[in-house]
Amino acid sequence: MRIRFGLLIASIVCILPTAPVHAVSLRNHDAFIGYSRLGSDAFYPNVGGLNGWEGALHIHVAPFLGVEGDVAHYGLGADAAIPRTTTILVGPRVSVKALGINLFVHGMVGGEHSANSDGGVHISQGAFAYDAGGGVDLPILPFFAWRFSGDYIGAPTLSPSGGTKARFNTGLVFRF
Repeated sequence: MRIRFGLLIASIVCILPTAPVHAVSLRNHDAFIGYSRLGSDAFYPNVGGLNGWEGALHIHVAPFLGVEGDVAHYGLGADAAIPRTTTILVGPRVSVKALGINLFVHGMVGGEHSANSDGGVHISQGAFAYDAGGGVDLPILPFFAWRFSGDYIGAPTLSPSGGTKARFNTGLVFRF
């Protein structure tokens, strides 16, 4: 897991400097924090849909194109037998904005780590994870919007074939 996390950080460091300096200005960037719902059996069998939070940062690097980083944690309020799952993902995002409404699609890769502290089957492992999806940001104030998004998320080596590999996110966006 440490090697994968190191590779993820190294790829972020390599991607950001390739953007032209004039394109990375303080415009069209955004930060998101909100509620996230993970589908049933998304990463492990016999684990119902999990509630959690998600935070994301989008840096605009060219017209319509940006780099997005995403961190989410699931399992809030669950008992000790239910795994707590954390995902860290990064990847490109394509956005189209008109009249303050921002439509976007993204594809991200990274890692997932799950652990539980009780139950019949002990889990403490991580794996490669991927995510593809999109959403809409609806303006509510000059620097704020409300996001609705949906994603297809999974981990090829962990996700059971019958799982619901979906997540839904909603929350506040700060535009800068």
